[in-house]
Amino acid sequence: MVQFTDDIGKPVQLLYYPPYHSKYNPIERCWGILEQHWNGTKLSDHETMLEWARSMTWKGLHPIVELSRNVYEKGIALSKKAMRSVEERLQRNPALPSWDILIRPAAMVWEFSEIALC
Repeated sequence: MVQFTDDIGKPVQLLYYPPYHSKYNPIERCWGILEQHWNGTKLSDHETMLEWARSMTWKGLHPIVELSRNVYEKGIALSKKAMRSVEERLQRNPALPSWDILIRPAAMVWEFSEIALC
């Protein structure tokens, strides 16, 4: 997300749902509707699963469904030094430091630093 923020040159606000609050997350409602839609159907292969997902509706709309074959590596972590440079870019809401985070693009970090120095 930090790289994305740099790429678009605009800040990105991350608002996380606290644990056990999935009922407020719209995608979780979508997953629930999909589960009801296929209602115990044997999903024996990816094509069957994709067709069931494509045929569902949520709020009157059909989803766009694509198969991703990307394999994501697990256990990747930043070094403490790299994480410090990322943390410098984050502005955490003091009332909700784990759930409300603003990521500033690199250009804005410089602007804030210059303002602080003036």
